[in-house]
Amino acid sequence: MKHTRLFILLILLLASAFAASAQDDSLTIWADDTRAPILEELGAQFEEEFGISVVVHELGFGDIRDQFKTAAPAGEGPDIIIGAHDWLGELAVNGLLAELDVSDVADQFLPASLAAFVYEGAQYGLPYAAENVAFIRNTELVPDNPETWDDVRAFSEQLIADGASQYGFIMFDNNPYHFFPVQTAFGGYVFGLTDEGYDSNDVGIDSEGSIAAAAYLEAYGADGLMPTGIDYDVMHTMFESGDAAMIITGPWAIPRIVESGVSFEVAGLPAGPGGVGKPFLGVQGFMVSAFSENKILAEAFLFDYVATLETMESLYSADPRPPALLEARESLEDEIMLGFVAAGSEGLAMPAIPEMSAVWSAWGNAMELVRTGESSAEEAFGNAGEQIRSLIEGEE
Repeated sequence: MKHTRLFILLILLLASAFAASAQDDSLTIWADDTRAPILEELGAQFEEEFGISVVVHELGFGDIRDQFKTAAPAGEGPDIIIGAHDWLGELAVNGLLAELDVSDVADQFLPASLAAFVYEGAQYGLPYAAENVAFIRNTELVPDNPETWDDVRAFSEQLIADGASQYGFIMFDNNPYHFFPVQTAFGGYVFGLTDEGYDSNDVGIDSEGSIAAAAYLEAYGADGLMPTGIDYDVMHTMFESGDAAMIITGPWAIPRIVESGVSFEVAGLPAGPGGVGKPFLGVQGFMVSAFSENKILAEAFLFDYVATLETMESLYSADPRPPALLEARESLEDEIMLGFVAAGSEGLAMPAIPEMSAVWSAWGNAMELVRTGESSAEEAFGNAGEQIRSLIEGEE
């Protein structure tokens, strides 16, 4: 294995700390039980080659962020943590994360996965996995994946007319996360996206495309193609029993679908006037503490030991999620996972900015009003946009 960058970084480290003993240098990593064993193996390799120990502390995934917020400023935290990109806004705004220069490896990663760890123009993480929802269909009822949302409607109408299924496509009600790939297919968005990251001043919930997507959903339900009151379990039960032929869901649902015995396929999301539907990406990755005294070592470990095909494949084997490393994505052979990769190829990182907290409730309520027929798409999403702006202005 060639470590040109690592050698340079270590030389710089030694030059800047000439008087310090090498054995005092070490790296501490916080990871959950899934990733910890892999990082321990990498740490052993790192120590064998360079004599610098890597200590991996195992914590529950949900505990890492909360404990890091307390421990890092006190000088008792790790050098590196592994976590979700939606932690970024809170951690970065409080000065807990160090900026990373990923220019040497940027072309090796899914661009949206790197963008997920950008906050106010600065890069704060190295991604390793990017998961998303996809379009899933019963292949006995729908042999070919619909290319557009017009196709979805036509297939649904035909299935119902033929009595082949009670419904065609159904969706988790009042759930913006599942609706977002429909919204983007019609040209809608949540916040405008710039090189600096998401712009909270550009709210897109009431944009022309978002309202067009809501109008599609409004007409679809009003014409009897989908019932109201569909939660996550109802959606899956109907699909797995053959009462519905098409849904949007994520890789976390695959075990129950497989267990049901239904014949299914995972594929890319249908397109609309705004292009192919873009789902939210939930990205996981590695972040370096701003309080670390070994930032150079931490970067060397990440860029030369973590950002490799071998490591990414090991992480995937331990917990199958679409890899962020392009080479690892291209090496996948599992048809189900390839379907999620196809759906997420143009996905957008879920906004990690603090203002996102002002979005979910108003957005979901607008969907509910449209689905129940209490408000038109234009009225419900127009009001939601105004509510979100007011909430954001009130936080400033």
